Amino acid sequence: MNILLLGGGGREHALAWKLAQSRLLDDGGRLFAAPGNPGVARHATLVTLDMADHAGVVAFCAAEAIGLVVVGPEAPLVDGLADSLRDAGVAVFGPSKAAAQLEGSKGFTKDLCARHDIPTAGYVRVESAGAALAALDRFTAPFVLKADGLAAGKGVVIAETRADAEAAIADMFADAGAALVIEEFMAGEEVSLFAITDGTHILPFGSAQDHKRVGDGDIGPNTGGMGAYSPARVLTPELQAEALEAIVRPTVVAMAAEGMPYSGVLYAGLMLTEHGPKLVEYNCRFGDPECQVLMLRLQSDLGEYLLACAQGRLGDLPPPGFAPDPALTVVLAASGYPGVPSKGGTIGGLDAAEATGAQVFHAGTALDDAGALVAAGGRVLNVTASGADVRAAQVAAYRAVDAIAFPDGFCRRDIGWREVAREEA
Repeated sequence: MNILLLGGGGREHALAWKLAQSRLLDDGGRLFAAPGNPGVARHATLVTLDMADHAGVVAFCAAEAIGLVVVGPEAPLVDGLADSLRDAGVAVFGPSKAAAQLEGSKGFTKDLCARHDIPTAGYVRVESAGAALAALDRFTAPFVLKADGLAAGKGVVIAETRADAEAAIADMFADAGAALVIEEFMAGEEVSLFAITDGTHILPFGSAQDHKRVGDGDIGPNTGGMGAYSPARVLTPELQAEALEAIVRPTVVAMAAEGMPYSGVLYAGLMLTEHGPKLVEYNCRFGDPECQVLMLRLQSDLGEYLLACAQGRLGDLPPPGFAPDPALTVVLAASGYPGVPSKGGTIGGLDAAEATGAQVFHAGTALDDAGALVAAGGRVLNVTASGADVRAAQVAAYRAVDAIAFPDGFCRRDIGWREVAREEA
């Protein structure tokens, strides 16, 4: 079977690395990727496709006899690419445009939770700065403000004071047509729970905890993620079962009942509160960089599970197997990130890093005219390793980080610190 993977970041490199190991590619099957990156190119044939050109993607699938399309990023899913592919008879891993509203609109998800008693924070949806300022009276500090749309993991402001909240509202409504969700602040520890579903059957697909803040000790602005580890053991088996039954399963059932069956990966950001797990938000794709640690631990054939989702036969498969050893990934970012990153910085030492036993996934890299590897984005590399415990995985990952020559780059040095502290307590 031929497979097409869409996307070009660290998540897609991890998916390409794992898909390249799939039995689906036996007997001459090929893995294509668009646009990919220099890391993805080690596992797939890179092709030029515009994900916004649905007809062009469909035509490529017909020309190359693609048996499965895996959509990595959220934007093309929210744009309805999966619908166009399904209408053309192409199996695709990823939800429809209607179902992808779970990520595409914070307000849609909050309203769904309200209709179906799915545990989440209290909220108000507003469409003007005036309404947002008035709504602040219903909440106490800290105030949680979320842009009601795609924001690449950075559309959330936690304002410690009323003045900070008012300033954030003014900033978020600077663009015409903006909308906002204001939520009550939930105290607790945040974790990520992944599940795959074909719209009827649901299988858990691992847990992780990522680090959004740019600086050590979780300080500074939010980013797309500076590192992650898996599994998140603070999400105990009991809490995971509770989250699946109280949050994930009711969501899948509700989406089907409302005519928007969900097929693909459902990534639930959870807050572990004193009253149990509550939904922070949904994503309709694998997290980045959480995907990298999930793929390093995954022992099952990724392609077979994604194809089963796409074909509506997930119930035929057992739960996927994951290695018991934790995995941890460290993001090497370009200076200036998460603001304006410095591009073009040279990168070396990747072979030495992987010689330590780590996997280095490319997130924002390119080849210059001389064929040298350079930075081409904010998050540049994901250095990923496993170990007997999180502390060992952390040591292994940073050993590989230190083998890389990237003068224009930086990273956090404390990824996994919460779990390491628990291990050492």
